Amino acid sequence: MSQNNVLKGVFLVALGATSYGMLATFVKMAYTEGYTTAEVTTSQFILGIIGILIINAFQKAKNKEKTVKASPKNIFNLMLAGTSLGMTSLFYYLAVKYIPVSIGIVLLMQTVWMGVLLEMILEKKLPSTQKVIAVLIVLVGTALATNIINNDIQLDWRGIGWGVLAAASFTTTMFTANRVATEISSAQRSLYMLLGGAVIVFTFGFITQVTPFNLTIFLKWGIILSLFGTIIPPMLMNLGFPLTGIGLGSIVSALELPVSVMMAFVLLNEKVILLQWLGIILIIFAIIIMNVNFKRKI
Repeated sequence: MSQNNVLKGVFLVALGATSYGMLATFVKMAYTEGYTTAEVTTSQFILGIIGILIINAFQKAKNKEKTVKASPKNIFNLMLAGTSLGMTSLFYYLAVKYIPVSIGIVLLMQTVWMGVLLEMILEKKLPSTQKVIAVLIVLVGTALATNIINNDIQLDWRGIGWGVLAAASFTTTMFTANRVATEISSAQRSLYMLLGGAVIVFTFGFITQVTPFNLTIFLKWGIILSLFGTIIPPMLMNLGFPLTGIGLGSIVSALELPVSVMMAFVLLNEKVILLQWLGIILIIFAIIIMNVNFKRKI
């Protein structure tokens, strides 16, 4: 693979990760305008599905007979896998309702050690020393990044709980997304996973929305959230990861963490101290360790 293709892949993945990093800040801003979690997630998924449907139609018209059509089994499996996608959005958006965005994104990054644990359970083998070291660094980094060492800070445990649940469901999403119906196009896979996630989101909205649904959410935050959370990032990452490879792509995608914290710092005026930045750097360092092959090639 040429160096230019790798650089192109890095650029695409970086843009995708940056888009994801902006999400929580936009959600928090929507909350300040009085919108509910149900309104935020419902508008994001409805507009996201419409966007992905348009992309699918465009690809079908362009490729014609070349597009592999999803089977009923593919559709069922992808929708089932997509339920974790819906839960991730719900749990993460509920978390940042109670805690700062800079803390919420750190909790979401616990997917690093959760992924190692899930891999160990599924493959029934102990993780490598390299992964164990990375997990320990993540835990230390998390302690610093959430500033729990400072006794003066009081975090709402509802936010902590939702944040941990978001990380757990995101771990499930990452494992299933690259293993289910990989023979069909990424646009089709995204569509059916979104439909599965929409079932969760719509059910949540039906149960929790006690006031009339505010349709103005679609004209502002719904468009922004669907673009930066549902349409643009998956497209860019699906294009970028084959060029970078999983290892380099995972390292570049860690850009989501500092971008999210910086957005919260600039737009929400969240206080982020030096100790927290050190914790964030440690978590990114752990992700690099997880994805770099230190063994010498003979």
